[in-house]
Amino acid sequence: MDNSGKPSTAQVLLLATSSALTAVFYSIYRRKSATATRLKEAQKISIDQDLKNVLKESPGHCIPYAVIEGVVKSVKDSLNSQFVDNCKGVIERLTLREQKMVWNRTTHIWNDCEKVIHQRTNAVPFDLASHDEGVSSTVRVIRPLESVELDLETTYENFHPVAQSLTDVIGHFISGERPKGVKETEEMLRLGASVTGVGELVLDHSLVRLQPPKQGLQYFLSLLDYDSLLRKQQARVRLWRVLTAVFGIATCLLLFLVLRRRYAHYRERRRLRGLQDAFLQTQRERLRDMDLEEDALSPSACVICLGRQRSCVFLECGHVCSCSECHRALPEPKKCPLCRGHIQRVVPLYNS
Repeated sequence: MDNSGKPSTAQVLLLATSSALTAVFYSIYRRKSATATRLKEAQKISIDQDLKNVLKESPGHCIPYAVIEGVVKSVKDSLNSQFVDNCKGVIERLTLREQKMVWNRTTHIWNDCEKVIHQRTNAVPFDLASHDEGVSSTVRVIRPLESVELDLETTYENFHPVAQSLTDVIGHFISGERPKGVKETEEMLRLGASVTGVGELVLDHSLVRLQPPKQGLQYFLSLLDYDSLLRKQQARVRLWRVLTAVFGIATCLLLFLVLRRRYAHYRERRRLRGLQDAFLQTQRERLRDMDLEEDALSPSACVICLGRQRSCVFLECGHVCSCSECHRALPEPKKCPLCRGHIQRVVPLYNS
């Protein structure tokens, strides 16, 4: 904060950044909280022989937000793992990630960096069947790739290091980027995996479908059971709530400090103005006692004796208001007669 009491540019930027982060974190917290609340309120439906009857009794043969737990079962074809024998699934994701180290010019250390250079996802239609093999009812999963919690099992992972020559190493140090290699990963949703699906459950003729819900609700396909999935979402809510509270408190504290300093500067200005008014009133009374007019007083006259010329500068306030004789006569601790600030040192003033 400068001498005028206004906050500095750094303080304004810090306050604006903190306020913006608080607003962003609060928005994410509200969204996560709404997701966890709706997930907790979702209707749990069992895959059994009464599944279609339950949907027929529902308005529009539809349950807007339902929880289904079942086993992955292929409809016709399945996908074979490209790396693991006898590994079949219904969703396969192949990912190539480039791993490198980047020189940070601020901290002067090498930081690990990873970037996806290629990703391909294959999917075939699949159903969720009951854990009880005697139940023939199934639920067709529609548009599974739109799920926000699409858990896939890592079936293959391999790292291909980059061969580097001495010339390459020197070039990497100059450029600030040092490649490490390429990481190849295969992830699959395997046949027989237990999946928890949360979405809109619809009876379409004789087919029961689980599809992305409407009204902004989240679509889930998770390898976790329902209780674990709910706890995971609630943990995220707590995390964003803590971040919102921390940055909110920091913003309030920073705003309080800025306002307190501003108010302290305002009080100091009022105090100085009061001292100056009192000093001017005392000076007028002395002029009346000395039977002098204010116009007859020299502008450079000492404000204490009104006779001698001002001949010293008071530091650190910088006022030039007294002669050296009156300065020596001031009582200890010596204070400036104008602002009442402590006189740290005195510099003689010479008029040529």
